[in-house]
Amino acid sequence: MRAVIVAVGVAFLISLFCTPIAIKVFTRLKAGQPIRAEGPAMHQGKKGTPTMGGVVFIIATVIAYVAGHLALTTLPDQQIAQVEPTITALVLLGLMVFSGAVGFIDDFLKVRKRNSAGLNKRGKLFGQILVGAVFGVIALYFPSSMVDAAGTATNVETVGSTTLSFIRDIDALQVGKVASVIIFIFVVMAATNGVNLTDGLDGLATGASVMVLAAYALIAFWQYRHWCADPNYTEKYCYAVRDPLEIALIAGAAAGACVGFLWWNTSPARIFMGDTGALGLGGLIAGMAMSTRTVLLLPIIGGLFVIITMSVVIQIISFRTTGKRVFRMSPLQHHFELAGWSEVNIVVRFWIIAGIGVAIALGLFYSEFLANVS
Repeated sequence: MRAVIVAVGVAFLISLFCTPIAIKVFTRLKAGQPIRAEGPAMHQGKKGTPTMGGVVFIIATVIAYVAGHLALTTLPDQQIAQVEPTITALVLLGLMVFSGAVGFIDDFLKVRKRNSAGLNKRGKLFGQILVGAVFGVIALYFPSSMVDAAGTATNVETVGSTTLSFIRDIDALQVGKVASVIIFIFVVMAATNGVNLTDGLDGLATGASVMVLAAYALIAFWQYRHWCADPNYTEKYCYAVRDPLEIALIAGAAAGACVGFLWWNTSPARIFMGDTGALGLGGLIAGMAMSTRTVLLLPIIGGLFVIITMSVVIQIISFRTTGKRVFRMSPLQHHFELAGWSEVNIVVRFWIIAGIGVAIALGLFYSEFLANVS
């Protein structure tokens, strides 16, 4: 727990105090956010607000991970913890950094061209698939090498699983490594696009991501406290995952970094996370679902992202098949803007929806544990 707290605190402070520096730097570089002409008219006042702020909380998360590992070296010997950096960290931080890099290219092109076009759809899609495929292979083809005092391999797990999972792996749903990599890519694409579509109002995606990441930090730490790799904890209801403390540390660090960023990103936003931040967070959240073996729980934990994504899908299908729009504008948050809701009201109410999804998911997770121990 000490390492997680250190990581959260370091990430929060870095993000809180370095974001104003980023605001000044991006303002001098004239890295302002272009606003779509077809978007809500009230958004035109946001034109020129610095973007690419996701760079700050991505860097803060990485630095906080290192700080958390320094704290791990002070843990008592009897505690089970991976002090050295792991493949799990490589996958999770890699997904965040390289998904963010795809978003950074998109943001850079928008700023350079002075319009909202950015990276074309094929380019962004290729980048997401490439990132998902590379880290999907790493997650599925590199098992852990933890050994006990007798030199026997224990907890030989990969970051991802060849079995579909809800709260744990579902043994009846074995899909194999190749299919698992494909699923990994799909989850990365779904999560990155979900967070990106949600990032339309000041603080909306940031606040929702804090809740989701905090939920994964709780889930991963619970798994660490009931880990099958712990020789003192071999009951039938332990969790067969890899490096759960690493997962909790990174999730906590990212959540802390987002809280620090939210101070400056809430309405009226002084800086936007841009696609850099949205895709980076989406990639990390996808990795969290795969590494904690809670893939099918992700749509509930990230319920707000699902709802907003579905509003876009429904709008496109309806317009192409009937020529009519279901919503005044999609994504959904813009529909309510045009309906006369204030931006702050929309954000707060959508945060409540995000919180409900997180609460339901955590309730399901804990109730499954209670059902196993009863």
